[in-house]
Amino acid sequence: MNILVSLLGSTLDNHGRGEGRWGVWRPSVALAMQEELHFDRYYLLYQPDFRALCRRVEEDIRTCSPDTEVIAEAIAFRDPWDFGEVYSKLYDFSREKNFSAEEHDYYIHITTGTHVAQICLFLLNESHHLPGKLIQTQPTRRNCARGSFTVIDLDLSRYDLLAQRFAVERDNDLDFLKSGIATRNARFNGLIETIERVAIRSTEPILLTGPTGAGKSQLARRIYELKKMNGQLKGSFVDVNCATLRGDQAMSGLFGHKKGAFTGAVSDRAGLLKAADGGILFLDEIGELGGDEQAMLLRAVEEKRFLPLGSDREEGSSFQLICGTNRDLNAEVAAGRFRSDLLARIDLWSFELPGLAERREDIEPNLEYELNRYAEKSGKRVTFNREARKRFLEFALAPGNVWPGNFRDLNAMVTRMATLASGGRIDLETVNREIARASGRHPDAEPDAGLASLLGADYAVRYDLFDLAQLKKVVEICRQSKTLAEAGKKLFAVSRRNKSSSNDSDRLSKYLARFGLDFRTL
Repeated sequence: MNILVSLLGSTLDNHGRGEGRWGVWRPSVALAMQEELHFDRYYLLYQPDFRALCRRVEEDIRTCSPDTEVIAEAIAFRDPWDFGEVYSKLYDFSREKNFSAEEHDYYIHITTGTHVAQICLFLLNESHHLPGKLIQTQPTRRNCARGSFTVIDLDLSRYDLLAQRFAVERDNDLDFLKSGIATRNARFNGLIETIERVAIRSTEPILLTGPTGAGKSQLARRIYELKKMNGQLKGSFVDVNCATLRGDQAMSGLFGHKKGAFTGAVSDRAGLLKAADGGILFLDEIGELGGDEQAMLLRAVEEKRFLPLGSDREEGSSFQLICGTNRDLNAEVAAGRFRSDLLARIDLWSFELPGLAERREDIEPNLEYELNRYAEKSGKRVTFNREARKRFLEFALAPGNVWPGNFRDLNAMVTRMATLASGGRIDLETVNREIARASGRHPDAEPDAGLASLLGADYAVRYDLFDLAQLKKVVEICRQSKTLAEAGKKLFAVSRRNKSSSNDSDRLSKYLARFGLDFRTL
């Protein structure tokens, strides 16, 4: 069954008198004249003041389409331009009818009525309170009275061009949040997709967790800039490291103070919460915040109100809160160092950023990003030569390289190499010196030539000192022995006594293979 919902047009439906009315376009009647679309039931909504017009239009609809059941329903708007009233009345109508899109096909006519009413019908359709498709009508020169109609299905998947456009815009948003870096890590890319949806659709607090240097501060700023580009914010991005806030300075810095509130308060201070009004407040290392500050912050987030230090009058600030931490806040709550009610409030959207060691496939694109950042800051374009680039990536991707400082480590290494590069090219010598530095040795210190030749210059960051000390002795014994068997007998002289049969050569071969070594090449 096709069911239509339409508002009576007090102006457009009132064109013409007598028989002459059939020669003019009246949108509510024109819908009943369409040959391509038949309505089984027609809800005609009207204001009581236009009851006479409604009866005339109702009769004309039945004349044009005798099989259509016309149901005229009066809806009294005290002010048809009052958005709240119109939406409320139309919402009540939709709830009363309890339309089911699974049973019938619905059409919502949005040509008649005030602009406010048309917008309300659109919103009710989009929220599925009035399910179905939107329909618009318009006059034509060829058939003025009947005109034409256009059906609009808000399921954008049916509109390839629109769907493609929104897909491109969404890809652009994702690319923006990733600072234009073509990241390859599936977990991180999926995380950014979720963050993009939340950033665009929600103003609730966001909690970013993860190790130091994982990019929490940068992502928070990109979220702000994305919302700003989409016209969702008017205020500023206020970045606060809670580890720097202590005592009265913490209260004053966040919530402001009045002159004389404490020693040294020689003038009023608005505070950072006030500075973030209309924008985003990013509290990095929120686990460092004191108990009193946590209590006041909770109220400020929930009620958008707070009391400056030394004041008896509350201030207001409407901001979105983003928090960052490298701590386990649940453990902090259990230890009594963090408020459980504040954690519950800021943990609505929680995202854990993986460290660089968990995103090794993203090291190469981030390497290009860091080189571009250096070029922007210094005005000098620096690149790797092929051999140097290969060597650095071998070091960067090695399983033993844990990247304790994450992206800060990568940025520091690139900055040092780019600064020391001659002629704008980072060569192999520069890379090897940087690797030696990162491996815990002084850049000018000579590496262990034996281990370096066997395992590579970055061996110190790939293996524990315990393993290296043992391996060094094993290699020494192997080089003193003529055969693999001879070396095995020396190395396993004690343990082999307790074995009924032993294969020292096999044991030694397997041990060397753990380091990618072979007795014949030692």
